[in-house]
Amino acid sequence: MEKNQIFKIYGTDYKTMTKRLLEEAELISLLPSRGCRIGIKPNLVAPTPAELGATTHPEVVAGIVEYLQERGCRNLVIMEGSWVGDCTEEAMELCGYNRLAGKYQAELHDAQKDAWFERDCAGLSLRLCRCVQDVDFLINVPVLKGHCQTKLTCALKNMKGLLPNAEKRRFHAMGLHRPIAHLAAGLRQDFIVVDHICGDLDFEDGGNPVVKNCIMAARDPVLVDAYACGLLHYELEEVPYIGLASRLGAGSASVADAQIQVLEPGDGTCRRRILQGEEIWDEELPYASKVVAVCDVVEEVESCSACYGSLLPALDRLREEGLLDALQEKISIGQGYRGKNGSLGVGNCTSKFAYCIKGCPPTEEQIYEGLQAYLSNENRNE
Repeated sequence: MEKNQIFKIYGTDYKTMTKRLLEEAELISLLPSRGCRIGIKPNLVAPTPAELGATTHPEVVAGIVEYLQERGCRNLVIMEGSWVGDCTEEAMELCGYNRLAGKYQAELHDAQKDAWFERDCAGLSLRLCRCVQDVDFLINVPVLKGHCQTKLTCALKNMKGLLPNAEKRRFHAMGLHRPIAHLAAGLRQDFIVVDHICGDLDFEDGGNPVVKNCIMAARDPVLVDAYACGLLHYELEEVPYIGLASRLGAGSASVADAQIQVLEPGDGTCRRRILQGEEIWDEELPYASKVVAVCDVVEEVESCSACYGSLLPALDRLREEGLLDALQEKISIGQGYRGKNGSLGVGNCTSKFAYCIKGCPPTEEQIYEGLQAYLSNENRNE
């Protein structure tokens, strides 16, 4: 497989589809050796089942593990660190990864428990989890889905799970796009398998899955993110970290120079259909709209994804119930409000506000109930 290629396959037997993708990509030929230590990095952002559109389907990872083990690769580690506020071990258990690791005798590693080290990432010093130093070949297995702050999360942003929690918070203080791009330049991904089965196109923690039953393979994380950007109807400029990562040398953002191939398995064979021109956008995906519908009532400054990601679905529920129109002021959220005063805030960073829904992060249910109570009191005071 060449770096300008993206392979796609459709179906519902996710493990078999994944193995076929890796066979066609000749992944085994890309390894430094069959005895090398191979890291597999899924997206286990929170303890949310894959069918809700937030986390990597375990069948996809099972396909990767089977493919490698059948070719004599035994030194495998599945490594991930959930977002701030959730427990990786809970996510691994609920999402089926403990069972998967037991079946295949593969190592599971919780990056949230790691020590960290500093690495110069194209001029920006970043703190990375120690586990990334211990692997010789890194396979990234992101979910193609929406994100409430960056619009898109796929291959590049998924590497954020290999940062210590303090660094994840610092990424938000830096505005996300710049540090994500520098991370791409400093932490190499050797191969990418994209779970494009049923990602939520609005919220990274799931709940509104859009079923496509597709898995993709690529070698260039910048290219696959640029392609995903187009599939989700965004211009490249709307997701700045992609272009910046390309300029920093992490890969190519030129989809025009890419070769998109759809694998169509038959009886013992696999035909490749090369998409050309407008054919490369071979999927009809809906436009993400839920975030746009509610974000106007929010003043966000350096908020963490877990906090902001819990707020927006809660607001969407209030909107659907017709309650959001009663809100008289904007909701403040984020690290930029620490020590400041205000009227209505979400998260511990707004603890000095007159009304604060506390938590680090508060859950969607806590925010929903807290805003319901706030609106009820506000209406009684009129």
